[in-house]
Order: sequence, then structure tokens, then C-alpha cells
Amino acid sequence: MQRVNLSTVSEFVLVGLSDALEVRFLLFVLFLITYLATMAGNITILVAISTDTRLHNPMYYFLGNLSLLDILCPTITVPKMLEVLLLENKVISFTGCMLQLFFLIDVVGTEIFLLAVMAYDRYVAICHPLQYMNIVSMKLCAHLAIGTWVVGFFNSLLHTSLIFTLFFCGSNEVDQYYCDIPPMLALSCSPTYSRELVILTVAGVLGSSAFVVTLISYIYILLAILSMNSSESRHKAFSTCGSHLTVVCLFYGTTICTYVRPSSTYSPNQDRIVSMLYEILTPLLNPIIYSLRNKEVKCALRRVI
Repeated sequence: MQRVNLSTVSEFVLVGLSDALEVRFLLFVLFLITYLATMAGNITILVAISTDTRLHNPMYYFLGNLSLLDILCPTITVPKMLEVLLLENKVISFTGCMLQLFFLIDVVGTEIFLLAVMAYDRYVAICHPLQYMNIVSMKLCAHLAIGTWVVGFFNSLLHTSLIFTLFFCGSNEVDQYYCDIPPMLALSCSPTYSRELVILTVAGVLGSSAFVVTLISYIYILLAILSMNSSESRHKAFSTCGSHLTVVCLFYGTTICTYVRPSSTYSPNQDRIVSMLYEILTPLLNPIIYSLRNKEVKCALRRVI
């Protein structure tokens, strides 16, 4: 009878990247440049919003929160990835892995709700422009922003507790470049069906709620834009909402592919590519999308630079 190693795992090994020296060095340079560019772009957006009084309104308040999330998201995973590529230190402690997953799910969950709040803000601005300042006050903005962070925190706390109360034995090799829900479920030697069901239910309810708010907001926005008589007004409205809609499509598309599915469909190679899109590429593109399509942001960035 085959003996099974039932020793508790105290650390994990991240094996999601190449072992070839030339490839590792190339990836290190590529990810380092991307990470630095992401930091520079989002920090510049934050500085521009905080120093330019013309950007002290609800739309840019939420954009500042988005830039902060785009700073945190790659910071959670990329530094460890760079360490793996440069020093070949693939080991991460059990606590380190748990914290990495917790903060990652926290940031991703918060951003999903923040994008829904930003869609509602654009809906009020376009469909009820005369009442905008009365409806979307700075006090309401603060409450909505805090609410997104609080919901993201408790959502992450639930997911992390479900994952790291599982029993891990035998192999400790995580087939990914960071600790995430699908590879951790695949690694566990405990029954995971009930926990997967809870994770999918919670993610489905919360994610679909945010998606429905976003979708309904943009349906009303589109109808309002099409009813406008002036082509200049339509162009301005499309320009204002186009940036946010682009970000929404990028983020929702990649996160749904990663989290809203059973672990039986887990594919390490596919997940590695998809996760890089929303963790590394999207935070890099967000400040570019907003600055290129927004005259006020471009003017503020010029003054900052």
C-alpha cells in the first residue's frame, strides 16, 4: 500500500516561471520596466488630482482611488516575482502566501465595486446633470469609496479563511508565480467542493451585483447620449464614459476568466497569462487610458510634469 506524506506544509514553492537563465533575465527586465512605469503613471495621476483644484470633484476622487488600487495590485505580486526571477528564491512562507492572497483578493474585490460606483457617478452626471452636485456630494463620494474598501476587505477575509483552513500535505509547489485561489485549491489534499461552492456563490452574488449596477448605468447613459441633439454634446459624453467603459471591459473580462469557474477547469498556463493581464497590464493601461482621453487630466499632468 502506497504511503502518503501527511506532514503539514509550512512553506510553498512558486514554480510558475521559467528556469532558463536567459528567459528569466528577459522577464525580469520586462516586468521591472512595466512595474516602474505603472508606479510612475499612477503616482503622477494621484499627484495631479491632489494638487489641481479643478480636479477636486467626484469623478476624479474615484479616479484617485482607482489609481491607488492600481499601485497596490502589482505591488502585491510583482516584487516577489522579480525576486524569483533574479535570485531564484522561489520559497514563500505559509503566512506570506496567505497575506499575498488576502491583499490580492482585497484589491481585486474593491476595484470591482469601485468601477460600479464610477459607473453610477457617470450615470448621474450625464442623465441628471443639473442635479449632479446635489446627488453626488463629496460626503456621498467618501461614503461610497469607504464602502467599496470595507466590502473588499470582508470579501477577502472570507475567501482567505476558506482557503487557508484547508489541509495542505505532500507537494508544496504552487503552479503559479504568486499565491491565488485556483492553484491553492488544486494543491490542497482536503475535500474542496463545499468551499468552492461558497466561493463561487459569494463571488457570483457580489460580482454580479456590481456588474448589474455597471450595466444598467451604461444602458441609461447610452440612451441619454443617443437622445442628445448636439453632436458636440454626444462626443463629449462618449469621451467622458469611453475611458471608464474600456477599463471596465479589461478588468471584468480577465477577473471573470480567473475566478468565476470551478477548480476542475483550472489551467496553469492559461491562468498565468490571464492573471498578468489584470495584475500587470491593466494597472499600466489605466492611467494611459484616462490621460489620453481626458483633456482635464492631460492639462493637470502637464502642470505636474
